[in-house]
Amino acid sequence: MEKITGANLGNWLVLEKWMEPDLFDNGNGPIIEDETWLVRRLTPEALAERMKVHRDTYVTESDFEALASHGVNLARIPVPYFIFGDRPPFIGCAEYLDKAFEWAEKYNIRILIDLHTCPGSQNGYDNGGLTGVCKWHKDPKEVEFELTVLERLAERYGAHPALYGIEVLNEPISWLVYVTAPSTGKAEDKEEARGSGYVPMPFLKQFYRDAYRRLRAILPKDKVIVFHDGFRLGAWKDFFVREGMENVALDTHIYVFAMENFVPIHRPWVYQIFINFQRRLVRKASKHTPVIVGEWCISNKYALSGGTEEEKRRRFTELSRAQLEAWSVSAGFIYWNYQLRRDIHVPMDLEWKESWDLRRCWKNGWMPKWQ
Repeated sequence: MEKITGANLGNWLVLEKWMEPDLFDNGNGPIIEDETWLVRRLTPEALAERMKVHRDTYVTESDFEALASHGVNLARIPVPYFIFGDRPPFIGCAEYLDKAFEWAEKYNIRILIDLHTCPGSQNGYDNGGLTGVCKWHKDPKEVEFELTVLERLAERYGAHPALYGIEVLNEPISWLVYVTAPSTGKAEDKEEARGSGYVPMPFLKQFYRDAYRRLRAILPKDKVIVFHDGFRLGAWKDFFVREGMENVALDTHIYVFAMENFVPIHRPWVYQIFINFQRRLVRKASKHTPVIVGEWCISNKYALSGGTEEEKRRRFTELSRAQLEAWSVSAGFIYWNYQLRRDIHVPMDLEWKESWDLRRCWKNGWMPKWQ
């Protein structure tokens, strides 16, 4: 399995409000918190225009050229369950993924297709498409629909030389993360959220079995099938080996900023302890199945704790190098995210957002090139 040095192309085909708030502006109307409610609140004409402008301009061929110039060899592209345009009023976007494959092949970049959302959501996050609602796994018809989307993705792109693989489902939520997530209980429509809950491990294992069987029947053997750990990296052990699954990888998401929600001390040694602990977990899980750190970021309060620009640069660089060294024990890493605001010359609304934008990290000298 080739070593991955990757970047996520999030907020292109799956929208996230915190990354580009202007997309969710409804004039004088209610605040729109996620993509589902954006679709519900805009007129069909306004929605079509807004989505076309965003998708046409947010990621272009020049971005793949830039990624290649920085040593990036893989782009993880989140896609929605309505990618094929068969869930109106949502607007499909397969033609944009087609373009991404053309650009990727031209610049020798592989693509990991990441099925990022489900009808009814698998985590209740805005990145799952519907804040505060997590009911997809309780509806057999929608579970089956998700499997058919995976099959269609495999049929459309399976033979393409730029395809690295398909990720079955992004961040199906665990009990612990569900009960501590700030989005839990904050649904726009409380009735719609009734019955929401975490995704149980027995269900997730069976879904992964079904997804593997149906994808492997279509995909060439050299294409990787990726499974998110469901925020339970240590629980999988030799599951994929015992199931006889071939050429698979386990995706885990590790954010130092998440540690800050539970640890009030923001000092270098605290971050290093957290990073070292995660490194050990990754190494242990990798004994059974290759592990990809599919999302990570250098965003942290320590680096923004005052001082000169040079001091801030030094702090960010410390965290960059520590994580790059830690994730070297994995099968590869994929930064979240390649960009937030399209125009890199326009300042971010909040300073902490800059460190989520890989282009700005490179520009500011916070991140070494991956070459």
